[in-house]
Amino acid sequence: MLPLTLVAGIGLTALVTSFLSGLFGMAGGMVLMGILLALMPVSSAMLLHGITQMTSNGWRAWLWRQHVAWGIVARFFFGGAVAVAAFALVGYVPGKAVSLIVLGLSPFIAFAVPERWAPNVTRRGHASLAGLLCMGIQLIAGISGPLLDVFFVKSGLTRQSIVATKATVQVFGHLFKAVYFGSMIAGSTSESMDIVVTLLSVGMAVLGTNLSRRVLDAMTDTQFRAWSQRIVLLTGSVYLGQGMLLLVAG
Repeated sequence: MLPLTLVAGIGLTALVTSFLSGLFGMAGGMVLMGILLALMPVSSAMLLHGITQMTSNGWRAWLWRQHVAWGIVARFFFGGAVAVAAFALVGYVPGKAVSLIVLGLSPFIAFAVPERWAPNVTRRGHASLAGLLCMGIQLIAGISGPLLDVFFVKSGLTRQSIVATKATVQVFGHLFKAVYFGSMIAGSTSESMDIVVTLLSVGMAVLGTNLSRRVLDAMTDTQFRAWSQRIVLLTGSVYLGQGMLLLVAG
């Protein structure tokens, strides 16, 4: 049984990060992943993050369901399934330093792609490519929001449709991740998942998502893009530094 203060801290983190995810579709998950990696072994952190973000994204997708581009979701699912199958063949579990470094680098790699070269998730084959690449990154770093966002830059979709469609594809992404790392924990004698922490995180994820809806409605598309970029780059810098310190420390 985890200490009460730690349980409460994880619950509060799930609430705040789900609120951020509800606004920007990616920032909250990135913050939550880094905090969980600091508190738990990699497989346990990945599983709890997957369950929490699957709930947060699933509820967000339901709230904005009329804006979901279902064709994009289906093609993303195919690409993601291919990536999971490839990882399952080798049973890869990343080290904590590797996860933090990839987590920290992901927004910088995404924003380094010139806009004229940015893929377009509405084009033929691009959504499947997004599923393949994003799922691979997600199984290493726990999140793929910044990379996924690159595929939406030139999509022409509204902020509501971007948030709704990204939420829906990430439900499948986090489901794949939860199943993958859940199977690792099921066969482990050193790791387990606390049911109280899991249920609390799920409840806080739903509450945080509900609280974010009015704020997203009040934002403009320009504000939405500007703030999401600032938050993920700042967060990425922190996690990159932490990962490098862990790597140097051995």
